[in-house]
Amino acid sequence: MSMCKQEEGLVMKSTGSSYLVRDKLNGQILVCRLQGKFRLAKFKTTNPIATGDVVSFSKNDNDDYGIITSIHKRKNYIDRKSVNLSKISHIIAANIDRVFLIINLVEPQTPLGFIDRFLVSAESFRINTVLVFHKTDIYTPEIQKQEKQLQSLYSDIGYQCVSTSVVTSQGLEQLKKLMQNNISLFGGQSGAGKSSIINALNPDFALKTASVSQYNNKGKHTTTFAEMFELPFGGFIIDTPGMKEFGLIHYTKEEISHYFPEMLRLLSACRFRNCTHTHEPHCAVKQALDAGEIALSRYQNYLGIINNEDADLKDWMLS
Repeated sequence: MSMCKQEEGLVMKSTGSSYLVRDKLNGQILVCRLQGKFRLAKFKTTNPIATGDVVSFSKNDNDDYGIITSIHKRKNYIDRKSVNLSKISHIIAANIDRVFLIINLVEPQTPLGFIDRFLVSAESFRINTVLVFHKTDIYTPEIQKQEKQLQSLYSDIGYQCVSTSVVTSQGLEQLKKLMQNNISLFGGQSGAGKSSIINALNPDFALKTASVSQYNNKGKHTTTFAEMFELPFGGFIIDTPGMKEFGLIHYTKEEISHYFPEMLRLLSACRFRNCTHTHEPHCAVKQALDAGEIALSRYQNYLGIINNEDADLKDWMLS
């Protein structure tokens, strides 16, 4: 069997054993496999190729499948600690222009620990992140108050916040404008409503959705693998599997504060260059915390990350 010349394509879906690749020249979607033993030199991950990767591939004579021969350098990626292998990361998606983190204050509640860990992963590559407060149609007055608090907290840090509902269509046009001509990623916990929002943006996608379990108020996984879809109004959207937690890896204690924007702005004012903002004297971050300029919830989640503690999924509300 002879192979044709090398083509360039975009990975639309990665299952770990096969890949859907969109040919850059003609837009054709082709099933591809990896060539032999494929390894990434720099990253120890469960998946050598992720959705959003740009790859080189060869097609066989019959064009019924292709062979991926190399991966192009990534400009960024979002990863998390592997569920089964704690010292190995799993790349969720690569080469992202903007991330939309879907947040629920009801059915199910999204912990602040989950939010802040996700933001650290995005900030490590300076990926623009939008916080999407979803299912606003079922917010009670008390929940609306909490939403306002959280939006104020994260807006002051510099994050754009959007309120959405697929029932009332609130915020959907705003999302379209932010997504247009970009490669966007939707992330969030299981049951957050990622697939429902994507379906509302384009019903032709017809992604699977499921209701939240009434027994434990936890979301059900409806997306098995991260998958990219072309948007009719320009750009691409990556739907990701829901996550119950978001573990971080590859970061040192000294660098974590670089991914908290409100702390990053103060680092030069700390007495020590490698300040961990825990016990050191003349720490600008701790001074800002005492002055109420840094949210206690953010600082507590920062401590949890540098101490390698799992996010407390119950502690989701502002103190």
